[in-house]
Amino acid sequence: MKATLARRAAVALSAAVVLPLALTACSSDSKDSASGSSATSAKASDAASAPASTTPMNEPFGPACSTVPKGGAGSFDGMAKDPVATAASNNPALSTLVTAVKKAGLVDTLNSAQNITVFAPTNDAFAKVPKADLDKLLADKAALTKVLTYHVVGQKLTPKQLEKGSFDTLEKSELTTSGSDMAYTVNNSSKIVCGNVQTANATVYIVDTVLMPAK
Repeated sequence: MKATLARRAAVALSAAVVLPLALTACSSDSKDSASGSSATSAKASDAASAPASTTPMNEPFGPACSTVPKGGAGSFDGMAKDPVATAASNNPALSTLVTAVKKAGLVDTLNSAQNITVFAPTNDAFAKVPKADLDKLLADKAALTKVLTYHVVGQKLTPKQLEKGSFDTLEKSELTTSGSDMAYTVNNSSKIVCGNVQTANATVYIVDTVLMPAK
C-alpha cells in the first residue's frame, strides 16, 4: 500500500514538473511562429510597396508624334509594315523629303537597305532652307544625293545611343547626337521632334532642320 502511494506521488510530481516545461515550449513555438508570420507579412508588404521597375522606352516619342495619323498606312503601325521610303511616302509631314528622295533616285536604295537609321527632315525643316537654295539643290542630283545620304546611318540606333553619339553616315562623313530623357539634338542644331519610329527596315528620327554635310 505504501509502495503504491509512493509511486502515485512520484507520477504526480513528474507531471507537475513536465507540464510547465511543455507549456513553455508550446508558448515559445507559438511566439516563433507568430514572429515568422509577422516577418513574412512585413516582407510581403515591403515588396508590395516597392516601386515597379521601369523598362526602356521602345515607343515613338516627341511633340510631333501627335501629328502622325492614328490609322492607315501613315500611322505608326502602318509605317512599321513598309520599308522606309514607302513608309515616309504615307506620312504627310514628310512629303518634301519623299520628293527629294525620288529626284535623287534613292527610293530602291533606301527600301532595300537593312537595319538603318534615317534622320528624316519634316516639310517645315525644308521650308527653313531659302527657296532659291532648295530649288538649286533639288535640281542637282549629285548634291541632293550627298545631302540625303548624310541623313542615313548604317545601323539601327536606339534612343540611349543618341545621348552622346558620333556615327558614320552613308555619305561617308559623321554626324553627332546629344541629349537625354527623350530630348535629343543632331549636330547641335536639329532637334528630334518624333523619334524611334519603326519601319520594316529602319528606325526613323524625324528632325526639324535639314542636316548639311561638310563641303
